[in-house]
Amino acid sequence: MKLSRLIAMAFASAALTVGTATQPVAAADNPYERGPNPTNSSIEASRGPFAVSTKTISSLSARGFGGGTIYYPTSTSEGTFGVVAVSPGYTAGQSTISWLGPRIASQGFVVITIDTNSRFDQPGSRGNQLLAALDQTIADTTVRGRIDASRQAVMGHSMGGGGTLEAAKSRRSLEATIGMTPWNLDKSWPEVEAASLEIGAQNDSVAPPRSHAIPFYESLTNAERRAYLELRGASHFAPNTSNTTIAKYSIAWLKRYVDDDTRYEQFITPGPTPSISSGVSAYRID
Repeated sequence: MKLSRLIAMAFASAALTVGTATQPVAAADNPYERGPNPTNSSIEASRGPFAVSTKTISSLSARGFGGGTIYYPTSTSEGTFGVVAVSPGYTAGQSTISWLGPRIASQGFVVITIDTNSRFDQPGSRGNQLLAALDQTIADTTVRGRIDASRQAVMGHSMGGGGTLEAAKSRRSLEATIGMTPWNLDKSWPEVEAASLEIGAQNDSVAPPRSHAIPFYESLTNAERRAYLELRGASHFAPNTSNTTIAKYSIAWLKRYVDDDTRYEQFITPGPTPSISSGVSAYRID
C-alpha cells in the first residue's frame, strides 16, 4: 500500500473515533471497502452487486487515446470508487475487451475500455494512452464525483498488457496493473512499484509465457506484490471473450490493491490450485 493511502486511512479511522471513544470503529477501519463480503460465487458471477451505467467517449472528444466507453456504478451510496483503464491488443479495438467493463464496474469500480490511436500502436504508446484515459475519466463531468483519484489501475491485453507496465513505470502512483497474455520487447521491470498480476496462457504462440509474462513477473522485484497466473489450455486470445478465470482473479487483485480490501486476500493467497477444474496451469505469488 502506498504511503499516501496509509496516511489517508489513518486519518479516516481517527476521524471516526473523535467524540465516540467508547464506540467500536468496525468496518470503517478500511474506508475503501465496497460491496458485501465476497464469495467464490460473487466474484465468478457475470455481474456484481452494483448496477452499472455507461458513457461513450468519442474519438473526437478523447484526449490522447482513440475513444472509449466508461462503465460506472449507478449508485453513490457507498462513496467513491477506484478507476481502471483497459487497453486492447495489437490490431484490436475496444470491442475485444469490452466484456471486462461492466463485469469489473459492477464489483465497485469506474472502468474505461479504450480504443487506441492506431491499431498498430506499440506498448509504450498504449501505456501513455492508458494514463490519458485515466486522466480524462477522472475529469469527466459525469463520473468525477464517483472517483477517488488516488486509486488508479490499468489492465491490458497483449501489447496493451505490455503497456500496463509502461504506464506503471511512468506513473509510480498507480496501485495495480494486470497484464493479460502481455507482450513487450522489454523483459525487465524493476521500476514498477504497483502490485502487478501477469496472466499468461499455456498455449500462447504469440506471446509465449516463457518469453513474456513469466520474465515480466520475475523482474517485478520492486512491486508492492507480484503474481503470475497461467490459463490452462488457453491461447493468446483468451482475454477476447468472457472468461471467468480472468475475471475472478482480476477482480480479486483490484479489490485487494486498489481498494486495500483484505476480504479478497483469500482468493489470491494461496491462490488457485493448478488443475483442470480450476482452469489454471500455474500460479505463483510473492
